[in-house]
Amino acid sequence: MTAPDGTIACFGEIVMRVSVPHGELPLQSARFDACVGGAEANVAVALAALGRATSMISAVPGGPIGDGVLGELRRHGVDVAPVLRPAGRMGLYYHLPGGAMRPAEVIYDRAGSAFAEAAPEDWNWDALLDGAGWLHLSGVTPALGPRSAAAALEAATRARAAGIGVSFDGNWRGRLWERWQPDPAAILKPIIAQATLLFGNHRDAALLLGRDFSGDGAERRRDAALALLEAFPALEYVASTARDIVSPDTHRLTARIDTRAEGGAGEPAIITPVVDRIGTGDAFAAGVLDGLWQGRDLVGAATNGLALAGLKHGLRGDFAPLSRAALDGASAGARDVAR
Repeated sequence: MTAPDGTIACFGEIVMRVSVPHGELPLQSARFDACVGGAEANVAVALAALGRATSMISAVPGGPIGDGVLGELRRHGVDVAPVLRPAGRMGLYYHLPGGAMRPAEVIYDRAGSAFAEAAPEDWNWDALLDGAGWLHLSGVTPALGPRSAAAALEAATRARAAGIGVSFDGNWRGRLWERWQPDPAAILKPIIAQATLLFGNHRDAALLLGRDFSGDGAERRRDAALALLEAFPALEYVASTARDIVSPDTHRLTARIDTRAEGGAGEPAIITPVVDRIGTGDAFAAGVLDGLWQGRDLVGAATNGLALAGLKHGLRGDFAPLSRAALDGASAGARDVAR
């Protein structure tokens, strides 16, 4: 895959993440931690940190909160000029870190946000995609509601018609879909049909294709990838990860990329300590895209994605603003103190 001749445009909702302090229940103390995030914004920030030209297509309410959110993205090198500034509210999600015998939890407060309420005619795709060489979006956007779903399909369709590469990350969000749509596959299929690269595993394939995949490990993921590549002729790549939770602070992560002709998997990574898991899938997506655009083979691109995802586990917040040097060091297995 050649590097895009133009900006990497990411389309999706920018959100505020409100986190309960680690080791506490909600309101156990009078404090929350806040940061900016969102699946597509996470990818834009990670790619910008690696030196890629990125832009964010979104809608953020006018006023000081929206100004601060855009300032944070701008600080990381993301072009926010395409972001709409309507009246309305900011989308939120609450992050409740897990504890002993208690898994982490995400609670959404995104209904009626400025992004979710944007009408199809609000998005001027001729202007928004002008100068773009790639479009990245994810399943979070259509999960927000019918308006966002229509916008995601229009964005992907217009991008493909203009010869712009499209990547789509499944990013399954059951709590968002159950609010309005009993058949998510019907919404997702036309969008994925426009994509060049899909981030998704055997569970995504089962949802989209309506059948289970037997076997285990790499064989099952290869079978699922081939089924997806057959069902969606425009797809060229399917990238996926698998996570084995050894303990709350130790995870084993594997990754692979499949094409119709071959598959390639990076060496498994043991990640410890796990500081923050949120945003690690988006870091993987950014790392894979970056690896493919460097001209790496499937194993090399999967390793690049795995390394960036591994590094993100050690950072709090949604973003992974990690340098090229840090990524190359992680890929090479650097562990000692640099002096």
